[in-house]
Amino acid sequence: MLYDASDNHELLDILAATSEKCYDYNQLRPHQVEERKALLKQILGKTGERFKITPPFFCDYGFNIEVGEDFFANTNLVILDEAKVTFGDHVFIAPNCAFYTAGHPLDVQQRNDGLQYSLPITVGNNVWFGGNVCVMPGVTIGNDTVIAGGSVVVNDIPSGVLAAGNPCRVVRPITEADKLKFQRIPS
Repeated sequence: MLYDASDNHELLDILAATSEKCYDYNQLRPHQVEERKALLKQILGKTGERFKITPPFFCDYGFNIEVGEDFFANTNLVILDEAKVTFGDHVFIAPNCAFYTAGHPLDVQQRNDGLQYSLPITVGNNVWFGGNVCVMPGVTIGNDTVIAGGSVVVNDIPSGVLAAGNPCRVVRPITEADKLKFQRIPS
């Protein structure tokens, strides 16, 4: 359903408060690990115990974002969380990625009237996003999947695949051969 968020003072107040918290988070020094974690727990709706977001980070409301255990996001993460954004366990996000739940109508009059819609984004467990990925409203990404850098994800992506492109499409399944591609450096 379409709604007008531009004239809703309650929502605007929440946006402003979250923006202030994100600003504070982004100003903390690198060694202030515990302060960063505590502030993220205030901003985000739900977290695991082990998670890290490397600043700068920006979100709209924060309370609509849930991250699982061993969540890691590199610099310049943007989450426009007008709807719920859920990340499973062991999700890794490279720099400059964005997750957008909000969209605007194609009809010019509705758009000019400030109307928008919001659809949730759901990311499974063990998902890796390469750099500069954009995930659009309403997308679900399955478990054990890799989204290649530069992709624009506009449709659901199943579990266990490598997906890439604009629009992002399944390239191939991830197989046992992928385990053997790189050798581990001995300890």
